[in-house]
Amino acid sequence: MTDDLTYGSYLKIDDLLALQDCRSVDPATGRPEHDETLFIIIHQVYELWFKQLLHEFDHIVGRLDLDQRNAARHHLKRVNKILKTLIAQIDVLETMTPVEFANFRSFLAQASGFQSAQFREIEFVLGVKNRIQLDWFDGNERIRLQERFDSPTLWDAVVRAWFRSGIAVPSEVLERDVREPISESPALQATIIESYDDDGFAALCEMLTDLDTSVQEWRYRHVMMVRRTIGTKPGTGGSDGAAYLQTTLFQPAFPDLWAIRAQF
Repeated sequence: MTDDLTYGSYLKIDDLLALQDCRSVDPATGRPEHDETLFIIIHQVYELWFKQLLHEFDHIVGRLDLDQRNAARHHLKRVNKILKTLIAQIDVLETMTPVEFANFRSFLAQASGFQSAQFREIEFVLGVKNRIQLDWFDGNERIRLQERFDSPTLWDAVVRAWFRSGIAVPSEVLERDVREPISESPALQATIIESYDDDGFAALCEMLTDLDTSVQEWRYRHVMMVRRTIGTKPGTGGSDGAAYLQTTLFQPAFPDLWAIRAQF
């Protein structure tokens, strides 16, 4: 049998390159505004990376549930590299001036980054859970988000793995309502500090702290990019724009890993 698979057919390049459907019209040329293509590609690439992040997080949780902590750390390293790539993409987006964005912004209508179901899924995996966000979606997106909302978080998988390894994880941490945001546990912090002499344990904690740092760095860069592009204007889709995004800053996903820093 002749295998006619090619680079283009395997990656569906023709389909991929047909997905940049600009909606704007430059009145001077009759063609789409130049910078809309960049805007679309950047956000489509974000969604592809979000898909990969969810794929990795599910794998990491699976490895932790099987007590394969080395494999989990390996894939957390990959996640952190992906997040650095997401942050670097903002450098590209920031080359677009406020005037260039304004030239096509009105054509976005009600479309908004707030409507990214995959990003909300990532937040839910990390324990940043808000029931209100479920009301922003319907259909298959709502079903996916509800499943993520009702499921244990990455942090829950970590502490369960610690418990199975013999670490004294407090019962209130193990039995917490996984639909609620993760809150600090002084008792767990004491246990974490006692276990930090174990290199494997400490490496996992530091990898998770790196993950948390990268997410917070992405949020900060995103806020600043929005501020320099639209200032204090409301965001598309009726969102509060930079004002809302600023409320998400400096809210760690793993608060216990930050609280212990002052206790060594």
